[in-house]
Amino acid sequence: QVQLVESGGGLVQPGGSLRLSCVASGTSGSRFSIRATAWYRQAPGKQRELVASIASDGIMNYADSVKGRFTISRDNAKNTVYLQMNDLKPEDTAVYYCNADFFFWTTGHSEYNYWGQGTQVTVSS
Repeated sequence: QVQLVESGGGLVQPGGSLRLSCVASGTSGSRFSIRATAWYRQAPGKQRELVASIASDGIMNYADSVKGRFTISRDNAKNTVYLQMNDLKPEDTAVYYCNADFFFWTTGHSEYNYWGQGTQVTVSS
C-alpha cells in the first residue's frame, strides 16, 4: 500500500507564490515507482478539476487557467511530486489534491488512481 501526503498549502496574497509537495510513502518492504501523477483542485461548490499532470512518458499537461503560472515536477528518487504556483489569483483558491498511479516492483503490477487528503490554498488580500 502507498499513501500520498500533500503539504505546502496556506494563505497567500494575490500575486504571491506557493509550492505544494506530495510525498508517496509505502508500507515496510514495498518497492514502487510513480508512473503518472497529477494535481487536481476543488473549489467550494465546484467540481474537482485537473490542474497539471505528468504522464508516464513524461509529457506534461496544464489547465489553460494555470498555463505559464504553475509548474509540475517530480523527484523520482524522493517519490515526491511538486506544484510550483506563481502569480496566484483569488480564483486559484481551492483544496489541491495529489493523484498518482504506481508500479509495484514487489508484485510486478500497476495500481491506479491513488489520492492524497488534500491541502488548502487560499489566495486573498
